[in-house]
Amino acid sequence: MRDMKYRGKKNLISMQLHLMRVRRNVTQQELAARMQVLGVSIDQQSISLIERNKRIVTDYELACFCKALKCSEQELLQDFYEKYRKEEEK
Repeated sequence: MRDMKYRGKKNLISMQLHLMRVRRNVTQQELAARMQVLGVSIDQQSISLIERNKRIVTDYELACFCKALKCSEQELLQDFYEKYRKEEEK
């Protein structure tokens, strides 16, 4: 299987997902349960891997994370937008 990475990263939301989850006082297990209610088969270990940037995130997972945490896609992708906007300004 091909190792999918973007600039050495498995996903672009790892830090913001963790921060958003902690701000909302949601455990990884609770987030996994919310995701499962939305039809996404994911467990606590997978969320841990995502937050440690060891697992990719699919488009439907991104959309469901936003629903489960009541945030926007732009909020979860904030680090990406800020980092690469600065690179474009150079």
